[in-house]
Amino acid sequence: MARVIIGMDPHKRSATIEVINDREQVLAQGRFSTDRDGYQTMLNLGRQHKDRVWAVEGCNGIGRHLAQRLVADGETVVDVPAKLSARARVFATGQGRKTDAVDAHSVAVVALRTNGLRQVVVDDTAVALRLLVDRRDGLGRARTETVSHLHHLLLELVPGGRSSSYRLHRPALAQHGAAARHRRAYPPPASSELITELAVIDKKIKAAKIQLTELVAATGSSLLELNGIGPSGAARLLGDIGDISRFASRDHFASWNGTAPIDASSGDQQRHRLSRAGNRRINRALHIMAIVQLRHDTEGRAYNRRRLAAGKTPMEALRSLKR
Repeated sequence: MARVIIGMDPHKRSATIEVINDREQVLAQGRFSTDRDGYQTMLNLGRQHKDRVWAVEGCNGIGRHLAQRLVADGETVVDVPAKLSARARVFATGQGRKTDAVDAHSVAVVALRTNGLRQVVVDDTAVALRLLVDRRDGLGRARTETVSHLHHLLLELVPGGRSSSYRLHRPALAQHGAAARHRRAYPPPASSELITELAVIDKKIKAAKIQLTELVAATGSSLLELNGIGPSGAARLLGDIGDISRFASRDHFASWNGTAPIDASSGDQQRHRLSRAGNRRINRALHIMAIVQLRHDTEGRAYNRRRLAAGKTPMEALRSLKR
């Protein structure tokens, strides 16, 4: 371990750091903005100390943007899980108050005392995948909202509205009558405007799917060869997980994504219950994949049937398949 540890408590617009030596003596500390000037000032302060290691809390979360900038500038960065820094903070002196300075000190102490912390590496591909799939998910939500609004307006124009694609809505706009003409022209956005917006969103979704397919293929991943997963799901897995080697075992990974059940045994009764912890976006992708596999003749369906035959309930068998 380096002689100097720079612990960092990151936020979106600011970062608090504390520099300690191998005896936990504080050498420097400060709070900096995360814009170009603030980051450069913080970097210059850190570079005053030789044989240094930056310890950043949550390098797969809020600390990702600063950790990646540091790595790109040639700095050595280790990822400190928030749970470890929280445990170290419990033993801090003072009133036990949670402040940025206390958090930065806890992060530095954890990095000094803990072996095996993951070193952060540049993950440009994962960042690109995550940004693009976030955009794709946003387009999906926008489409759902637009279709819902459009259906609400069409209920006033056509008995029962329309439930099929937007292309079938256009004949409804030809209906005559003062109310129909008013609703087509008066804000909020008229039906014709919503149909135009829907067409634009669909075009963007199609373009995003093409980009995601190309980007996932460029990673060399074979996820798209599996049943029940498309470009968006594969990109979500690759983007959010990043370096899979950061998980010590498959059980650690299952706990992180929420597919590992929680032990709820009592006495002679042995049972487990659903875990609602973990990365819910990854959990959702795995859930969709499991449901699709159950609907087709796949290895997943065969596995699910074996679990049912072993006495599992349908939900327990589904959870086993997700894991």
